[in-house]
Amino acid sequence: MSIKHNRLIFKMALSGLMLAGGTAGLAGSVEAGQTAAAISRPALTVRVTALREDKWARTLAANGSIIPWQEAVISAQVQGLRIAEVKAGIGDHVQQGDVLVTLDNFARSGSESGTSFSAQARIVAPDSGVISAANANVGSMPKSGDELFRLIRKGRLEWRADLTAEELMLIRKGMSADIAVGEGRVIKGAVRAISPSVNLQTRYGYALVTLPDSAGIVAGAFARGVFDVSGGKRTLLSLPQSAVMQRGSMTYVLIVGADNIVHERTVKIGQRNGDRIEIKHGLKMNEPVVENGGPFLTEGDVVMVVKG
Repeated sequence: MSIKHNRLIFKMALSGLMLAGGTAGLAGSVEAGQTAAAISRPALTVRVTALREDKWARTLAANGSIIPWQEAVISAQVQGLRIAEVKAGIGDHVQQGDVLVTLDNFARSGSESGTSFSAQARIVAPDSGVISAANANVGSMPKSGDELFRLIRKGRLEWRADLTAEELMLIRKGMSADIAVGEGRVIKGAVRAISPSVNLQTRYGYALVTLPDSAGIVAGAFARGVFDVSGGKRTLLSLPQSAVMQRGSMTYVLIVGADNIVHERTVKIGQRNGDRIEIKHGLKMNEPVVENGGPFLTEGDVVMVVKG
């Protein structure tokens, strides 16, 4: 009885261990399945894009100021004569030969003939243009060489663009530029002159751009312009800016693999145009790139791709 009883107890214990082992195995299988399902579950639904061939003009943006094309200094040629009348002031448009100032009558004696004559001195505009400065006052007695007026010749203004040495090397005479002045006004000009050196303190040089229509513009005003340094349009590859991300000094995109897993890809970018950005290196045509939502994804995430 004792031996049979012990065998019965052993069989019951063995059955219990097998049942426990089966339960543990089943639990492990369920947990593994849940983990696999969690891994394969898409993290985000995304739309993809790819490189597109575009034709853009290569541009260079710069800041600068509106300045006179040429400024003439009008001064007194004789001294000892009092100003009798001032006929022009700041902002006046004058023509060549217009009288700006008359001086008091004075008498001269002829050294050889012994005769005398009287005349009225006057100062006239040497060219047409706009008076930009006026220092002549009735009753004053200017000395020879004293500045009385400044004249913007022909009323012409131009844009002086401040540029680094590297930027100056991209500029050529005759190159077109669009200059934004005032509220939404854009003037198309052309490069007239380029400085051959840069200032040693500021490290900036300049390019002078003619303004065919400078009516209503004030000299000294700030203006921003864009040069067309490509001389026309060039073919390039681009992506929407939303598809390109920055981390520190690295620029990258997210590629969607055949298994719907995303991978980071470093790219080199170029110029921007509207909501698109040039991709110079790092990406091939037709490679699917995450268009939106990239900041919410990391390397190895699984996504669900939708069309449209």
